[in-house]
Amino acid sequence: MFKKFLNWKLLLFSITILAAILRFYQLGSNPPSLTWDEVAWGYNAYSLSVDAKDEFGKFLPITYLESFGDFKPPAYAYLTVIPVMFFGLSEFAVRFPSALFGTLTVLLTYFLVIRIFPNSKNKELVAILSALFLAISPWHIMLSRAAFEANVANFFIVTGIWAFLGGVQGKKWLLLVSAVSFALSFYAFNTARIISPLLVILLAFVFRKRLFELKKTTLYSILLGLIIVVPLVPFLFTPQAQLRFKEVNIFTDSQVIETANKYIEQNGGAAWSNIMHNRRILFSLEYVKHYLDHFSPAFLFISGDENPKFSVQDVGQMYIWDILFLVTGIIFLFKRKEGLYYIIPLWLLVGIIPAATARETPHALRIETTLPTWQIITAYGFVVFLEWARKLNIKIRDYKLKAAYALPLIVFFFLFINVLYFLHNYYAHYPKTWSGEWQYGYKEAIDYVKSVEENYDKIVVTTALGRPYAYFLFYNKTNPELFRKTAVVERDPFGFVTVNSFGKYHFSGQFDQFEQDGDKNLYINIAAPDSADIKKTFYLLNGNPVLVAYEF
Repeated sequence: MFKKFLNWKLLLFSITILAAILRFYQLGSNPPSLTWDEVAWGYNAYSLSVDAKDEFGKFLPITYLESFGDFKPPAYAYLTVIPVMFFGLSEFAVRFPSALFGTLTVLLTYFLVIRIFPNSKNKELVAILSALFLAISPWHIMLSRAAFEANVANFFIVTGIWAFLGGVQGKKWLLLVSAVSFALSFYAFNTARIISPLLVILLAFVFRKRLFELKKTTLYSILLGLIIVVPLVPFLFTPQAQLRFKEVNIFTDSQVIETANKYIEQNGGAAWSNIMHNRRILFSLEYVKHYLDHFSPAFLFISGDENPKFSVQDVGQMYIWDILFLVTGIIFLFKRKEGLYYIIPLWLLVGIIPAATARETPHALRIETTLPTWQIITAYGFVVFLEWARKLNIKIRDYKLKAAYALPLIVFFFLFINVLYFLHNYYAHYPKTWSGEWQYGYKEAIDYVKSVEENYDKIVVTTALGRPYAYFLFYNKTNPELFRKTAVVERDPFGFVTVNSFGKYHFSGQFDQFEQDGDKNLYINIAAPDSADIKKTFYLLNGNPVLVAYEF
């Protein structure tokens, strides 16, 4: 119906430009500050650009960056090296890879949908709408505007699926691209180390006959993927690699075990009670609950993730507008069974598996690997709506318009209102309301410290806001070798890393020892004692004080 009016290449180009604008505009200033993970990415990239070592001196780390002891996959730091060299060590440079790969994911979504529905008469329309809906998605926009390594991993996974489908549909060399892309996702985000193998196994099973026909290319692809992943394998079995999972997963929650024991005790230790209230059953039920949390209407359409880093808090991960078309898309996807439709729901369901093991659910970042399945389903549902509108063919006599054109325009108007509301909130209110969640205040405090530090023997900084040393490294552009020579670092048995000091900077939660050492010290704290001589107070964007500089 609409094909004669549409130029798909021009539309795709326009949508890609729109995606880039929504991801790059004010990238250095909104979100209003860098989180400690972001400054860690930035400084490690800077360090790698200076002497090819990470902040602690490891030469060209491949398996992990030690960082704060969270042993980050290193890909994001390497991707940030060139932006840091071009734009300097800045907020914009650190976030550049995420915004770039987010934009590329929007572009790639179009070509992915074409592969999923190769013979559908509406494949171009579904594809262009899928790209559009991802471009304007509050979920994807927010995760593309900060240095979230999950956003890069998501690009590799989407690329892996697109290339795999291209490989089995004719261009067999794309299987090699798919293997490389899935393998690279291992180096980008921890969750991808579970999702990517599951998706590869799923795709291999579905297309097992075709892969057997292409057995030579398939074998080369497997070998290439393994060659890329093998260096990482020994690390995956270390306590350090499992540290983060042990910290956040539901299976280490002692409360579940205590509940099971309590119920068994209340039943007098009966055999049936030991079976019914077995902790494994309770953990399984807990897992199912956490899995289903990600389908919560409040999470998806109303308020979004409870963490303000992933949501503006009064718009869901998707728009309210999406509800009708998402439901319609699900129904008709299974009803019509076009092309490789089953890949979409399977991908979505697999993508939530690792996230459901976490105590905090729903979690927008950990299930970003399910994007753009939500948008594809919504686009499919909207195309069904367009077909229905065309069949109505009701003339509005006064204006000589058909429902086929009037209804979509009305519906798109409501989508425009949804998008406008989100963007207004994000640019006008979000920075002021949530600057504290982004560790705002460090940059301003460090700028002040740099202007007066020559007057003091020590600069003592509170750790109450978390990881202050990384901010001093970042904003001072500290020479990596100088940091390594002067840093006092503690590593506890669990793998966590604490930098107590470097140079004249000291980081502590207790200031008593410094107040009695006889030196002239400048203190940066969240509050000042009554006897302090306050030099400067630093404020959040909402006007609340966050840090104060003082001496005695």
